[in-house]
Amino acid sequence: MREGPRLRVSLWVYGALFLAALAVLPWIGAARLAPQAVAAHLGAVRTAEGLIFFHQRVPRVLLALLTGGALALTGAALQVLFRNPLAEPWTLGVSGGAAIGAFAAQAVPALDLAFGPLTATQALALAGAAGVMAMIYGFARRWGAVSAQTLLLAGVTISIVSGSLIMLMTYFVAPYRFVSFHRWMMGGLDVIGYRDVWTFLVPGLPGLAILGWLAREYNHLALGEDTALGHGVDVARVQRWTFLGAGLTTAACVTVAGPIGFVGMIVPHVVRRLSGFDNRRVLPGAFLLGGAVLALCDGVGRTVIAPTEIPVGAITAVLGGPVFLYILVRR
Repeated sequence: MREGPRLRVSLWVYGALFLAALAVLPWIGAARLAPQAVAAHLGAVRTAEGLIFFHQRVPRVLLALLTGGALALTGAALQVLFRNPLAEPWTLGVSGGAAIGAFAAQAVPALDLAFGPLTATQALALAGAAGVMAMIYGFARRWGAVSAQTLLLAGVTISIVSGSLIMLMTYFVAPYRFVSFHRWMMGGLDVIGYRDVWTFLVPGLPGLAILGWLAREYNHLALGEDTALGHGVDVARVQRWTFLGAGLTTAACVTVAGPIGFVGMIVPHVVRRLSGFDNRRVLPGAFLLGGAVLALCDGVGRTVIAPTEIPVGAITAVLGGPVFLYILVRR
């Protein structure tokens, strides 16, 4: 009888932080906004403060909430799948694979084609993420349970190869394209309008739905594949759907924000420590808390040395690096 109230309280706390970030952070920035001028923008009068608030800061905070939440939820799912506390899209090299596809779409004009509802950047980022996930899936299926050291070595290797391929491609693109992409590689959420929010939702929403749908199966899988099979869980099916969902969410995040690390690794551990190990609680809690954390990091990045901005990926790396080393040493 106690588990129900604990679940509601935990999710309410994370939800409150999520909504607080959405309500407060759009008011924070280099330029101070008068509430009266912002409210006037909703009427017949168009004000500069209203344009900044509704077309720059609100979509930016929304994108940070969605991206941070997707990274954290994906990290929580991958940690259960591999039974590895260090697993997340960035450490496994999935973000690097998606970055190769996204860079190819932006750097090569011939690839700038639409693929159904997806843009070229989305489609090729998804292809890059899928390729890396397929490699990791092959390792896991061939050698069984993959150790933390093996996964980290594979992820670091894939990231290095991805970075090398991107550096090679820069020699064949115009300099102005490389400058803009270099900024993107550091992880950034500087957007105007809601186009990037919709761009994220096209592959990201199905990916989040898939991972959330598997929450109950993850509880069995966390006890080991043999135990999950004994409980009637189709482990191979869960693995396939997890790789599909993780590939979709990672591609969505990388497309709009670049490769952002450590959010997907750290936030799930915080949620498990605060709310237990039930993945029906961990996954939505990770989404809500991860979104709030990334939005807060982005708010710090655009105000601490305003009007200059610090890329949010640099902030998460500075904060997450020591935590990563701490978890690695403990393992």
